[in-house]
Amino acid sequence: MPTSDLALPPAFYPTTSPASFCRADFGADFRWGVASAAYQIEGFGDCEGKGPSIWDAFVTRRGRIRGGEHGGAACEFYRRWPADLDLLAALGVPHLRFSAAWSRVLPAGTGRVNQAGLDYYEQLVDGCLARGITPWLTLYHWDLPLALERRGGWTNRAVVGWLSEYADLLARRLGDRVPYWMVLNEPMVFTGAGHLLGVHAPGRRSLGAFLAATHHAALAQAEGGRALRAALPAGAQIGTTFSCSYLTPARADHPRDVAATRRADALLNRLFVEPALGLGYPMADLPVLRWLERYGLAGDEARLPFAFDFLGVQNYTREVVRFSPWVPLLWATLIKAERRGVPFTTMGWEVFPESLYYMLRQFASYPNAPRLVVTENGAAFPDPPPANGRVTDPARQAYLQACLGQVLRARREGLPVDGYFAWSFTDNFEWAEGYRPRFGLVHVDYPTQQRTVKDSGRWYQQLLRSEAELTAAERHFPAHSH
Repeated sequence: MPTSDLALPPAFYPTTSPASFCRADFGADFRWGVASAAYQIEGFGDCEGKGPSIWDAFVTRRGRIRGGEHGGAACEFYRRWPADLDLLAALGVPHLRFSAAWSRVLPAGTGRVNQAGLDYYEQLVDGCLARGITPWLTLYHWDLPLALERRGGWTNRAVVGWLSEYADLLARRLGDRVPYWMVLNEPMVFTGAGHLLGVHAPGRRSLGAFLAATHHAALAQAEGGRALRAALPAGAQIGTTFSCSYLTPARADHPRDVAATRRADALLNRLFVEPALGLGYPMADLPVLRWLERYGLAGDEARLPFAFDFLGVQNYTREVVRFSPWVPLLWATLIKAERRGVPFTTMGWEVFPESLYYMLRQFASYPNAPRLVVTENGAAFPDPPPANGRVTDPARQAYLQACLGQVLRARREGLPVDGYFAWSFTDNFEWAEGYRPRFGLVHVDYPTQQRTVKDSGRWYQQLLRSEAELTAAERHFPAHSH
């Protein structure tokens, strides 16, 4: 079974205190939520007609997942969703981002529909609405049907059509009740980690596979958007999400480090957003991307852009970049946080809340950028086990507060960011890292599946209380809550 960490690191508190704030400071139109993903929480991967996904296969490969763990049970959200939605409603969180498992709806990825899978997502959506929670649905959060991987997966150009068929199916079934849709979750991660580095499903390690998957994913995010637009009622909002990290050179006065940072930025932050905005791939700053032309066909350049209603910005950290002669084509390496003597999370990521502000500013700087939503942001720290119905997690609480201070900073400067989703609602299966990293506002004891709201979750609950519910003493939060 999943393990837990009992040792607590020194709590992190921001070195620069954010201004105090309350919910009203963000404006009445600001959207507050929490985020999740199907494979990480649902469990029951072989239940009621669901087909296997690439993650169901990947977790069985020796040495790929820390401790040999897997998402077979995860948080059992597939069965426990009514109680979990009750808990979310009790916390006063008005928006829930979740993903559909493609192979639960289309077991072979295309063709035959699994009615039980469609019924499940319909019940989940209706359950949200009955509790006053607005559903935000992500079509693809990394769990490609295994049957499609056996046909080449993201390296097969046909995946563009497969995704569009899936998008059309969900939109026609749920579009009358789901107002917000996202096409892809972090395409840079599932193409890079899954096809170049081999550390995520499907476990490929090939530059060719990465380039093919990259071009097909860039096409799919646009064509998926068009499929949704054609099937959804007028007024539905369509977006897609991007991973990003604020990048700084190890030596600001060193030309090679500065150039390496520019190349890393083209790869990690710009590779998918710029084609979507009609700017093409950032080949000028990363020449290896010219090899993407091997996988293109006539007319692809015109198919890459799509007029998204919003872009999802997903940020957790910054990275410090140094020139490296040992990394061909990129000629850059990222210096780990632990080597730099800075605070870092269970994931090894530097604690740097200002990264979120800088990335919002970078995405907003595109002349044709739509509005922005922070669709993921959070931190994994080792939590103590629940005691007397409480989990104390001051480091996570301080981190979230500092990041929201950066979002407010961006809004006050006029940047078009109008939503924030904390990652994550509950602790969950964290991909190759297994169950050790805990991001949740709600603690999950995996052997018993007992839920306990953490202090950070209580803090978020208090923040989300309406002005009418707040006393004068509660109206503004201090910089830290120890």
